[in-house]
Amino acid sequence: MAKFVFISLLACFVGVLGQWDPNVEPGRSAIVHLFEWRWEDIAAECERFLAPMGYAGVQISPPSENLIGILDNIYRPWWERYQPVSYKLITRSGNEDQFKDMVSRCNAVGVRIYPDIVVNHMTGWWPSGTGSTGGTSFDAGSLQYEKYGPNDFHGSDDCPTSSGNIENYGDANQVRNCKLSGLNDLDGGSEYVRNTIVEYLNRLISYGVAGFRFDASKHMWPGDLEAIVSRLDDLSVAAGFKAGSRPFVVMEVIDLGGEAVSQNEYYGIGRVTEFKYGKALGEIFRKFNELQYVSNFGEGWGFAPGNNALVFIDNHDNQRGHGAGGQNILTFRVPHLYKPAVAFMLAWPYGFPRVMSSYYWEQNWVDGHDTNDWVGPPKDGSDNTLPVVINPDDTCGNGWICEHRWRQIYNMVQFRNVAGLEKVENFVVGSPHQIAFARGSKAYIAINNEDFDFSGSFKSALPGGEYCDIISGKLENGSCTGGTVNVAADGTVNIFVPGGSEDKVVAIHVEAMAKKL
Repeated sequence: MAKFVFISLLACFVGVLGQWDPNVEPGRSAIVHLFEWRWEDIAAECERFLAPMGYAGVQISPPSENLIGILDNIYRPWWERYQPVSYKLITRSGNEDQFKDMVSRCNAVGVRIYPDIVVNHMTGWWPSGTGSTGGTSFDAGSLQYEKYGPNDFHGSDDCPTSSGNIENYGDANQVRNCKLSGLNDLDGGSEYVRNTIVEYLNRLISYGVAGFRFDASKHMWPGDLEAIVSRLDDLSVAAGFKAGSRPFVVMEVIDLGGEAVSQNEYYGIGRVTEFKYGKALGEIFRKFNELQYVSNFGEGWGFAPGNNALVFIDNHDNQRGHGAGGQNILTFRVPHLYKPAVAFMLAWPYGFPRVMSSYYWEQNWVDGHDTNDWVGPPKDGSDNTLPVVINPDDTCGNGWICEHRWRQIYNMVQFRNVAGLEKVENFVVGSPHQIAFARGSKAYIAINNEDFDFSGSFKSALPGGEYCDIISGKLENGSCTGGTVNVAADGTVNIFVPGGSEDKVVAIHVEAMAKKL
């Protein structure tokens, strides 16, 4: 216990170090989740877009071999990636050589790779002979996998329920020792299981990854996760990391309060996915709460300490109604609310932000449920994932949404990079749903979620000049392609954000100054 408390204190009070540090290149501060992208498409995106636009890294879908799923007439659902068969690197995203090439090419341009890791469980029950992406056979019923056998899973001696599944989320023992949705639950207390997982992760580290997202972490005992993380190798010096750098650790812990498992149990291991963050912003931008109250957004709202939090507006689960947040979660389907919410996230100095990049699926609502929410990524007639096509206007085709390529989002990634560690200053409220604030002497943002205009002259420490509004355009060849914002010699910012606009935001920073006073 003393060891856990000591590590927690380091995480909370010393700052980002060890597995709390995302290991990004200097001057970069946000990552993107390229959900279900192929490895070769990610490699190309690192080179052609992510690096030039200042993105720090990519969370990728699970790289380990998984079953080939079909359920309720949906073939190859997205969640098949979360039912591993082995730790071979072969999925519909690509094979091991393509994986290594992707990591190498992205590292070469300063964009880090963070695989989503599934080590809480293997598959659920499937009939004998169910296929897998690499051809590896398994028998879910008898708990036989390439690396594991019956003795490597939690059984009736550990799980108190007759079904073997979690039946009561108020019982921490059930949450950690019983099956999540029928998935065969690995015994993380077993030295063999721990060593097998460590061997898998160290292989990925040797290829140059910068860290990991641990899926379903709340279903693993913190002590088991800590034992695994403590045995991981340092990051690869050959891949460009400093000697002694530790893998970044993000744990999926859904904690909205009222359950037996709390996210603070995991602070001593790394960062946690702060689901309350996106839920709260969804409620704010849908006007169930007021934007004016965000002046202490973060710890002041009961969220995890900033150095322990990975923040996001939506993720691959809750944009489909799963996980946490309910119907208030904002997604690409409501762009007039989604864009300003992401803009706020990237402007506000709390946590480490992750942008979502999705694919489209046609919703089919039956009794309040989207029956198509399991649909996998865009595919051809042979069930191969379609490549990401880049259109002439830099948007994506072939069914890929690519929110990270929306001007209002990638320019705010640059805003965050420019703002750096500058504090929030001169926070002002125009109405319950209108705010503006500066990030020290580096940047300024105004958000108007009302139907009427937001205008005024507000104090800041920005240098005087004419600035390009990075939401409506950019600085190109010394001129603004969109709107402009004037800052007086004394730092007064003259703001006008029209009511009812699609973007709802005006933002400037010192690297988008067109003219100095």
